[in-house]
Amino acid sequence: MAVPLLDLKAQHATIRDEVVAALMEVVDQQAFILGDPVAQLECSVAGLSQVKYAVGCANGTDAILLALRALGVGHGDEVVTTPFTFFATGGAIHNVGARPVFVDIDPRSFNIAPDAITPAITPRTRAVIAVDLFGQMAPIEQVSEAAQGRPVIEDAAQSIGASRRIGGRTVMAGEAAAIGTYSFFPSKNLGGYGDGGMMVTQVEALFEALMKLRTHGSRRTYYHEIVGYNSRLDALQAAVLRAKLPHLSAWSEARRRNAAYYDAAFADVPELVTPWIDPANTSIYNQYTVRVPRREAVQAHLKERGIGSNVYYPLPLHLQPCFAYLGYREGQCPEAEKASREVLSLPVYPELTTTQLDEVIAAVRAYFGR
Repeated sequence: MAVPLLDLKAQHATIRDEVVAALMEVVDQQAFILGDPVAQLECSVAGLSQVKYAVGCANGTDAILLALRALGVGHGDEVVTTPFTFFATGGAIHNVGARPVFVDIDPRSFNIAPDAITPAITPRTRAVIAVDLFGQMAPIEQVSEAAQGRPVIEDAAQSIGASRRIGGRTVMAGEAAAIGTYSFFPSKNLGGYGDGGMMVTQVEALFEALMKLRTHGSRRTYYHEIVGYNSRLDALQAAVLRAKLPHLSAWSEARRRNAAYYDAAFADVPELVTPWIDPANTSIYNQYTVRVPRREAVQAHLKERGIGSNVYYPLPLHLQPCFAYLGYREGQCPEAEKASREVLSLPVYPELTTTQLDEVIAAVRAYFGR
């Protein structure tokens, strides 16, 4: 039995009527840019994230870029972040004219190591970006302390609906940062039928700045207070996301069940390291990412057996050719570099059947002679 890494058709089949009805409502109204569907989605996501304000935008990359701009980050500034993340995190820093400063990760969670942040702070540091990798939150309270008063952006592209216990209360992804950013790329736990993104904040001044930045620096048509961007969330995408949002909690719970099923099945395979979840966190398992030796051989074996897998991420940002101008060398972020050689993500999407899970498990165990 072939098991893909992700099967969006399986999910669509369960919600098709809801999504089609939502789409046709927008089509019948012929109102495709912003409008009520976007405003209603913003309200719902703000509620989920336990924040006052949410602002939709064109994609998750723009969400980071607009967040940086709203915080005043620009030419000559530095932004501290992790090198073990999707390119958008570092690319957005570069594209606002700032300099990415990469620091190493916690080898257990793959998230930024808070104790690596403070030594990287300089008088030019304007912000810190923490990434919630693979569905679990970075230790946002520790990151904020390490940032020494600089604002923290939480790149929550992979963690919408994830939570963390901080000081006796449950904090949602995006809630505790100056600005949290989401991606609605189709492969995300809450994915659209195309691109989409959103920013959340508790601060009214940042909300106002983000609202201007997404629409050419304007809150009133043809009057532009700043130079902004054309980064609006389409009403069609908002309609899809509104239809899917009520299912997100159940989908995330199914991912956790699938992850627990894998954890138990791989417990006696010492060569394979299953995901470590911080006890303070509730992960949404955007990916189920293991560490294995001889990763390419394992992946080739799985492909032969029809099992989907992927590598997130094979080359950390500090070693990417486009960032050669920063002067980083191999060995400067050793944990990120080691992770990039060992990580492999397995299917964990909520629609997986027990038979499919067992197929994945059997293929992995066969490689290791179990």
